[in-house]
Amino acid sequence: MASYDVIVIGAGPGGYVAAIRCAQLGLKTACVEGRETLGGTCLNIGCIPSKALLHATHQLHEAEHNFARMGLKGKSPSVDWKQMQAYKDDVIGQNTKGVEFLFKKNKIDWLKGWGSIPEAGKVKVGDEVHDAKHIIIASGSEPSPVPGADVTVDEKVVVTSEGALALGKVPKKMIVIGAGVIGLEMGSVYARLGAEVEVIEFLDHITPGMDSDVQKQFKKLLEKQGLKFTLGAAVSSVEATKTKAKVNYKLRKDDSEATAEADVVLCATGRRPFTDGLGLSDLGIETTKGGQIKVGDDWQTSVKGVYAIGDAIEGPMLAHKAEDEGMATAEVIAGKHGHVNYGVIPGVIYTHPEVASVGKTEEQLKEEGRAYKVGKFSFMGNGRAKAVFAGDGFVKLLADKETDRVLGCHIIGPAAGDLIHEICVAMEFGASAEDVALTCHAHPTFSEAVREAALACGDGAIHM
Repeated sequence: MASYDVIVIGAGPGGYVAAIRCAQLGLKTACVEGRETLGGTCLNIGCIPSKALLHATHQLHEAEHNFARMGLKGKSPSVDWKQMQAYKDDVIGQNTKGVEFLFKKNKIDWLKGWGSIPEAGKVKVGDEVHDAKHIIIASGSEPSPVPGADVTVDEKVVVTSEGALALGKVPKKMIVIGAGVIGLEMGSVYARLGAEVEVIEFLDHITPGMDSDVQKQFKKLLEKQGLKFTLGAAVSSVEATKTKAKVNYKLRKDDSEATAEADVVLCATGRRPFTDGLGLSDLGIETTKGGQIKVGDDWQTSVKGVYAIGDAIEGPMLAHKAEDEGMATAEVIAGKHGHVNYGVIPGVIYTHPEVASVGKTEEQLKEEGRAYKVGKFSFMGNGRAKAVFAGDGFVKLLADKETDRVLGCHIIGPAAGDLIHEICVAMEFGASAEDVALTCHAHPTFSEAVREAALACGDGAIHM
């Protein structure tokens, strides 16, 4: 048995970042992780491997559709699925080994196994119980079941995002249940690889919670890429054999029943906190109806000395949100002032084009009755975007009508996930749209579209 200042349960983005920050602040730290590798869902079976496959299949798309237009002629590349999987696994390995190196560098003990909290101040891993002045729960999340439906996941024919990353072969047809981030990213991967992809969504629109202008444009662009959408459909069951699956659903508009068949069905209806086995109820830690751990402004639970962060608590289930909370909680424990600005947490979908947003949507501002103005600029007016066949999409900036302060931004287009951070910084500093508009942007870059949207909040964009 060992004694620590802090024990972190979970080595995903929230947990490993919290552990590193605790160690940097001079706290004796250990991190509990039951996987064979560090990094949690994100590095092992989530964000990182999916981005590898998205990148690989985007290169294939470019070769098939744009190379000849640029004068690059010759045989189009064929898909070696086994090698693509090996590339993905190599990317995972590089990242997980990187976290292991950081643990050694910062003298963090990796307690290998699954953790539980038998009482405040103690963490049990296997048969050993360790003392900790402070405990941080960073146990992450797991795929949610399809609401109200009879579905058995086997990770071969009926899969979650984990199974979708490692299919034995590219299916002829895939059905995706859920038109959120995970479903659309993985659907894009397989559509580029030649699969017929149908997305079945309960709501009447895709990407719930996003700006409606983005939703409409995004759906059109994905349809151009071959994805088919069945919206307003409530899935009732999935019947699977060893090689096929049948999805039964009811259309909400008229209660008519329908069936769709595919080689693979991806269940992508969100995620839920993974807290099984921690002993939360016995410890008296309060949770919400949805299973999230309740925390105060200092991320401390209802039990003194026990904190929780990331997907285990309320808020968007995003790796970078968990990282911010991990660093902030470490600083609180060390007696400093930990801070997370929840109004400036960006969200990104890594399809092509990318989609990114931060702050308020136009619908939220209308609901709040707030006076605002909109600056919008199409990537068709951006020289760099046109040069690389990426003119689809736009930047939409929302600013306060009276003060001009930036309230939100929504981008669909090339490098949207990178471009959004200019507005994140602007919002963090309370900048106005005019501040962005008066800042010189290099030419020719995609970022000029952001400046043009800011100019459109004033006298008007230059290149439109």
